Amino acid sequence: MIVVTGAAGFIGSALVWMLNQRGETDILTVDVHPSDAGEPNLAPLTYDHGYENHERFREDLLAGRFDTQVRAILHMGACSSTTETDWDYLERNNVQYTKDLCLAARRLGARFVHASSAATYGDGSRGYSDDHAGIDQLQPLNLYGKSKQDFDLWARAEGLLDEICCLKYFNVYGPNEWHKADMRSMVCKGYEQVRDHGLVKLFKSDRPEFADGGQQRDFVYVKDAAAMTLWLMDHPEVGGIFNVGTGAASDWNTLIGSIFAALDRQPNIEYIDMPDELKGKYQYFTQAEMGKLRAAGCDVPITPVVDAVREYVAGHLVDGRHLGA
Repeated sequence: MIVVTGAAGFIGSALVWMLNQRGETDILTVDVHPSDAGEPNLAPLTYDHGYENHERFREDLLAGRFDTQVRAILHMGACSSTTETDWDYLERNNVQYTKDLCLAARRLGARFVHASSAATYGDGSRGYSDDHAGIDQLQPLNLYGKSKQDFDLWARAEGLLDEICCLKYFNVYGPNEWHKADMRSMVCKGYEQVRDHGLVKLFKSDRPEFADGGQQRDFVYVKDAAAMTLWLMDHPEVGGIFNVGTGAASDWNTLIGSIFAALDRQPNIEYIDMPDELKGKYQYFTQAEMGKLRAAGCDVPITPVVDAVREYVAGHLVDGRHLGA
């Protein structure tokens, strides 16, 4: 069977949906007990082995109760809040938990693919290369990024990077992210602003080389991110740290303009001052280097931002439709 942790969440539920699209239902879903907000992500999907609490799953896995069953572990479960300040919690939940699953997967001979994060790149001044050699030079801007960086460094030190995959997801957006509250993508939040107020608010730029709304990010559609993840699951001969993005940054004005276009409305953007607490921590440019993943043979096509936003808005946001519903 395939185990998907964080399965009630955003990328995790997209993976379960995509596995279902491939006709695969031999799946065990793992998460904290799904909340009223997160449970709809799993409701339309099929997973023959049911749902298990994340701590119970770790206990069962380490106790050897899955020794003949697990083909792959897709570990998407973690605290993903970039504002979390409890390091002890992050170390237990994001770092040690991932180590435990990784070592168990290796003992079982199961494929292990886990979610690292582009947050490990910090302000981007050291680039966005997913080469193993330079990861110790990265300086994450928050403790969430540090937790992901710590596991990557541990995996390298243990000589495991050729056997597992650590995926640095960039700015993922798409259906099934409603439960993420303030951590939802700007496509989701921007659509709601248009729906409720007829305009979208964006931060002004305080750097002269960027116009207001000209700050750039690598926005990747969740369906594309899931497809890249499953490609790596299917190719155990490929290991290492890999960026998961598009390789082409888009600015906020283009992203928000795509929302208005999907609704057949003229763009209406209001630029507001950036909060003091974000100054010096705000990323003005991110762009995944995708050459390493492509060189490994991954040929998953990238959906252009305008097309992906149109599909997301018209097919999911307008009527609140989850993947598989």
